[in-house]
Amino acid sequence: QVQLVESGGGLVQPGGSLTLSCAASGFRLASYAIGWFRQAPGKERERVSCISSNYGRTNYADSVKGRFTISRDNAKSTVYLRMNSLKPEDTGVYYCAADWGGSSCPERVMDYWGKGTLVTVSS
Repeated sequence: QVQLVESGGGLVQPGGSLTLSCAASGFRLASYAIGWFRQAPGKERERVSCISSNYGRTNYADSVKGRFTISRDNAKSTVYLRMNSLKPEDTGVYYCAADWGGSSCPERVMDYWGKGTLVTVSS
C-alpha cells in the first residue's frame, strides 16, 4: 500500500524553526521527485519546495528561499523540510507529494499525496 505520512508540525513562535518529515512506504522513493506544498486558511494550495528524483536538484518558492531547506534520505525513505525564521504567513497545512521520475513537482501531476501536517506560527 502506497503511503506518504507527514510529521513534525506544531505551534512555533515567529522566528522559530521546525523540521517536517515525509515518510514513504509502498514504493521506491528514490525514483520519485518529492514536493512540499502548503495550504493556508482561505487560500489555494501552493508549492513550497521540490527535490528531484535524479541528482537531488532542489527548488523553492520565492517566499521561502533562504529560510527553508529540502533534503532526502532514500535509504530511510524519508524527505525532510527544514524551516527556519518562520513567519506567521508560513502557517498552514503542509503536504508532501510524489511524482515518478519528476524534477519540478507541478501540483497537477503528483502521483501520491500525504494527508498533511499543521504548522502554526504565532506568538
